[in-house]
Amino acid sequence: MGEGIRARTKRGSIGSQWWSRRFIDLVESFADTGRLQRGRTYARKGNVVDLKVAPYEVTAKVHGSAPEPYEVALGIEAIDADGWRAVEAELASRAVFRARLLAGEMPPEIEWVFAELGLALFPGSAADLHLMCDCPDWGDPCKHAAAVLYLLAEAFDDDPFLILQWNGRGRKQLLAALRRGAETEPDPFEMADEPLTASGFWTPPSGLGRLRDRPAAPPVPPGFVLQVATPPPIRIRRRPLTDVLAPVYEALAAEPDV
Repeated sequence: MGEGIRARTKRGSIGSQWWSRRFIDLVESFADTGRLQRGRTYARKGNVVDLKVAPYEVTAKVHGSAPEPYEVALGIEAIDADGWRAVEAELASRAVFRARLLAGEMPPEIEWVFAELGLALFPGSAADLHLMCDCPDWGDPCKHAAAVLYLLAEAFDDDPFLILQWNGRGRKQLLAALRRGAETEPDPFEMADEPLTASGFWTPPSGLGRLRDRPAAPPVPPGFVLQVATPPPIRIRRRPLTDVLAPVYEALAAEPDV
């Protein structure tokens, strides 16, 4: 065949970014090795056509031994609306995540955010990944589904937001939610809009204001500068200048008698 999508890598592993490698590593941890190898061959020969990523399902057509291509669908467990609201709120509350996602990047720690909420960004077992193909091979995965899995990883390389779309949230929806979260996040430097009252005016300061109430540091001893500074090469009546000036500093530091 060869007129379909061809994997960019001619040998070795498929997937170059951390998210696509994470996906493939998980798939290879629980899928049949022999069928995965045949799937890589199909992916590199260009047997896969019409690859589409939609919420909760990836579909494609794969040319095999039959005259017509086989229909393949890859499904995953759905993250419901409540789950996505929790994810969006958590991502929006963390400035680093929000900034990187708005810049089109996929931070590695995003997987931890899902895990903290009891959700999974990637299928972690065969039970989490539903592979369907109308070929006569009942293997899980068959080589046609395996080929789609590998080309899906390369599609993730090109656009990491396809991972989120497969999990039920498109790029536009997610970024819009993050922007709303940034707009509604309280400004820590904005003063509360409250009327100033006499009682409030005389309230003891808190937070940074309390720093001004710290007790003063103890004064340095008289003549401290003479002890730390390099003594000048001057002598008065054969005495070093510092010895002559020390009594003067002590007299200046003494409190006047009242």
